[in-house]
Amino acid sequence: MDELKTYLTERAEEVDAAIDAALPRARGRHARIHEAMRYSVFAGGKRLRPILCLAAAEACGGDPREALPPAVAVELLHTYSLVHDDLPCMDDDDLRRGRPTCHKVYGEGMAVLTGDALLTEAFRVLCRTRPTKRYSAADHVAELALTGGSTRLIGGQVLDLEGEGQALTKAQLVRIHEAKTAALLTSSIRLGAMTANATPARLEALGTFGHALGLAFQVIDDILDVTQSTEVLGKTAGKDLAVDKATYPAILGLEKSRREAARLTHKAMNAIEPFGRRARRLRQIADYLLDREY
Repeated sequence: MDELKTYLTERAEEVDAAIDAALPRARGRHARIHEAMRYSVFAGGKRLRPILCLAAAEACGGDPREALPPAVAVELLHTYSLVHDDLPCMDDDDLRRGRPTCHKVYGEGMAVLTGDALLTEAFRVLCRTRPTKRYSAADHVAELALTGGSTRLIGGQVLDLEGEGQALTKAQLVRIHEAKTAALLTSSIRLGAMTANATPARLEALGTFGHALGLAFQVIDDILDVTQSTEVLGKTAGKDLAVDKATYPAILGLEKSRREAARLTHKAMNAIEPFGRRARRLRQIADYLLDREY
């Protein structure tokens, strides 16, 4: 575990340095919006999605440094989604990663624009991805655009909003999180693999891994929301219950939810078995996420 923690720390530092280099400085006539963008991106977080992007490149025999542009892009897109999700018209939260949310510091209008700017910046950075024999920069853009669009990330948020106060089935809940959490995790992994010129078969296997891991991650997130404190989580604990949002514990109960997370993690592990030792970081991260306490 110490070895993995060192790996995660080093990779997070690499990603942070790349983000810092990519984002405009908070100075000049546009200082306020650039300050808000940096505030939101550097508010903390484990950089899970960009690290998975780098680890997927490694699993396919590639150089993780080549995967830094898509790794930065997925983190910017992820942060944009959090900034918008926290708005009063969405999930209405005052705390994110242990700090006041963007709209609490900069105002609602500026938070909307901050999210817009981060989303746009993500695609500018993504265009720097070096093409391979199988994948052009346009392929990377198409991958992330699909993930962030109306049938995935945004569509999932629509389903999430419409599901508040409704008695959803497990299948309906899975559809929400397939479009949100699982879709972005899967895309992060696929983008990393694409920088290593992954074969279609390997890309499909990593997609299966990402989908299962993303759902497992969401199950565990739902469990932590009802078992941990706000101080531990860095965000408002019990928020889903307060707004009558469907969660895995609410539908399955805590013990069945834990078993579901373990089942999904096992499915993810099986998908990358053919990769052998090259995928050991992906396996370690999957184990780490299953066992995390916060």
